[in-house]
Amino acid sequence: MSRKKGDQGTSRPAWYEAGLAHVWLPYAQMKTVRAPLPVARTQGSRIMLCDGRELIDGIASWWTACHGYNHPYIGKAVEHQLALMPHVMFGGLAHEQALTLAGRLAACLPGDLTRVFFSESGSVAVEIAMKMAVQFWLNQGVGKRKKFVAFKGGYHGDTTGAMAICDSDDGMHARFRGLLPEHYIVELPQSEESAEAFARCLERHAEELAGIIVEPLVQGAGGMRFHTPLVLQRLRAAADRYQLLLIFDEIFTGFGRTGSLFACEAAGVVPDIMTLSKALTGGTLPLAVTVARGKVFDAFWSDDPTRALLHGPTFMGNALACAAANASLDLFEREPRLRQVADIAAALEQGLAPCGGLPGVKDVRVKGAIGVVELDRIDDLEAMRARFVEEGVFVRPFGSIIYLTPAFTIGEDELARLTAAVTKVVGKAG
Repeated sequence: MSRKKGDQGTSRPAWYEAGLAHVWLPYAQMKTVRAPLPVARTQGSRIMLCDGRELIDGIASWWTACHGYNHPYIGKAVEHQLALMPHVMFGGLAHEQALTLAGRLAACLPGDLTRVFFSESGSVAVEIAMKMAVQFWLNQGVGKRKKFVAFKGGYHGDTTGAMAICDSDDGMHARFRGLLPEHYIVELPQSEESAEAFARCLERHAEELAGIIVEPLVQGAGGMRFHTPLVLQRLRAAADRYQLLLIFDEIFTGFGRTGSLFACEAAGVVPDIMTLSKALTGGTLPLAVTVARGKVFDAFWSDDPTRALLHGPTFMGNALACAAANASLDLFEREPRLRQVADIAAALEQGLAPCGGLPGVKDVRVKGAIGVVELDRIDDLEAMRARFVEEGVFVRPFGSIIYLTPAFTIGEDELARLTAAVTKVVGKAG
């Protein structure tokens, strides 16, 4: 790992120097990547570094910390649960936090999305959704339906099954093409031309398809690409026509990020299966769910044990994580989160607008609490990330995208500093 300008040098604590040689960092070429910033603590929308600097966090730790860091209400809920029971296996046993959370999610999700299967990460939740969809057909004696339609620009996780439904041509998983099962990756049906291509794909392959999977309204890590509710309505109509299961991956979009509590609400569409994670616990502990409609669950309801969903993550339904999730739902009920998202959207529109006239800027777009500045290219991502740190903010561009996904509780002045930093850094890059 290289040490470049902007690294902390002698200000690094002993634990950092002792441990860094033994970790493998995410999405990083370990030989050349800049050393990560040692963090001492967090609070609200601030990251406090070990050398005394404070950074305003523009991405809420991959958009998980929707209530900000260290929210006292969530902290107290976790502390209380820790004293009672941190974890108990979910096989043959159950506990209050998980069952309460399942019921609350069923109550706030649209339609009859009422059966909640727990896991620990979003990628695994997607794998479970795919497994559910395939076995939905197997349990009905249909063995051919084992493939999915997914979309270019999409991203659903880094585990093997999830990688297979990402955009392999342009995405980070292209090198694994020989390993991964082959599915049908097409353009989102946004235009007349792409809608016709999507329809042709379904017509040709419907008998081998288990379902359709999409990130509703926003394709996140694949490029922060936005689409309209009409696209989701087209997908629902197509799924119904060919009797396919429609899966919405709301791991990024769920819990208010796009402006409504769930992105599917903007289209008035109910998927057959939905995945949730990220902000589910307010960014405190790992937890994910795969939620199915009644017709999906009913296909597994049998006296035959082989028709059960034979899946069981060790830490599924973890009591501490479920306690955090229940506390997070309390905050959504008690505090004006969706109004805050609307205010953030307006501030992002105003604050990022000056970027539209800068050299090298391809597009500026906002949806809910997501602000995106897309450049023609970014030649040195590591250098740009370091420039943001110099401006006192933590922003992590990828590809040709600079994005902001702040906590919903971020202060007006903090958000203004974030948008000003983006404008400044983009201006210098051009």
